[in-house]
Amino acid sequence: MKAPGKKELAAADLARRLADPLFPCAALEAMPPVQWPAAAMRLGFAVKVMGQQGLKSNDTRRWQQDPHLRVSLGYLCEIFSYLRKQKIHMYRMSSDMAPYVTHPDMPQFHSMLRDSAADLEHVGRLAREADIRLSFHPSQFIVLNSENEDLTQRSMRDLEWQADMLDRMGCGPEARMVIHVGGAYGDRTSGCARWIQTWKRLSEPVRRRLVLENDDIRYSAADVLHIHEHTGVALIFDYQHFWCFNPEKLELLPTVERMLASWPAGERPKMHLSCARTEMREIKRKNRKTGAAETVLQPPIWTGHADYNNPFETITFLRSIAHLDTDIMLEAKAKDLALLRLRSDIARYAPDLMSRYGIEAAEASVPVQELVHEEDAEEQATESL
Repeated sequence: MKAPGKKELAAADLARRLADPLFPCAALEAMPPVQWPAAAMRLGFAVKVMGQQGLKSNDTRRWQQDPHLRVSLGYLCEIFSYLRKQKIHMYRMSSDMAPYVTHPDMPQFHSMLRDSAADLEHVGRLAREADIRLSFHPSQFIVLNSENEDLTQRSMRDLEWQADMLDRMGCGPEARMVIHVGGAYGDRTSGCARWIQTWKRLSEPVRRRLVLENDDIRYSAADVLHIHEHTGVALIFDYQHFWCFNPEKLELLPTVERMLASWPAGERPKMHLSCARTEMREIKRKNRKTGAAETVLQPPIWTGHADYNNPFETITFLRSIAHLDTDIMLEAKAKDLALLRLRSDIARYAPDLMSRYGIEAAEASVPVQELVHEEDAEEQATESL
């Protein structure tokens, strides 16, 4: 008898999910509650899991197939199981968890959160039992300082459902929604002023959950500090963005301190940490003049995130903020693999930081090659010949 192929297996998996979307949550129910050490800082990653095949972050089906939040919650439970296995206690959820929930032309999806209230409460409890700090980072299409009122209102609606979801899950105040200021439109000062005006129109749940991040090309740390002074919104310090765009020439450490101090008393801040890509890439493209295919060498763009964090740069920075309490969201492109590698690197090169980030002694003995993909190991073996 012929074994089922990938398409048959995918179809069977989807059929099971549609019949019982939250079946993956049963495995979590059987696990005892765990607690992250209160004095340790959390390391987290965003959305996509790369360390285990087959884990999806959300229901990606098109509207014609009736995608649903409940299916996304089933995927989320599978990710929670992986996080527990890897002892990771901070995770950024996909901003597409509830497909089409605010689409103006698809009212059939608008009641998705309300219809899933019991499931959201259930999955939220599982997250608390795993002691996972959750967050959202709404897409770049969320613009609160737009000159287009329609875009501003659509952005506000998207923030409403994400805040509603976090509330329905019973998440604590540390579960936040991270956004950028938005478009500069040739005038950063006016852009900041429009953001401050929009803040006054936001609902209480959105204002309670919202945090503002400095970005890499439009709004600097000085800009978001200015907005904080006029609104009280908490701030996310982004390390790589700070180096990419700091026209005011602010100093690094005092800026980190000011931005972390923007958070409410008793609530641990978090920040974003990534390193710049450094590799040259070979890009294949068509020559506009001749029409012939050609290979072009493209140098790195410093706003691009590296696959893994440079351990020496990262450790130097972590030591400089040892007096500050802050969880850290890694934005390396290798996602969870970058987090696991950084824990191993800290154990190897900076054992003085191990207890601060909850890293166990066993991680110091993990051979580096075990954290390398098979294809990377093959490439290294070839280079050594």
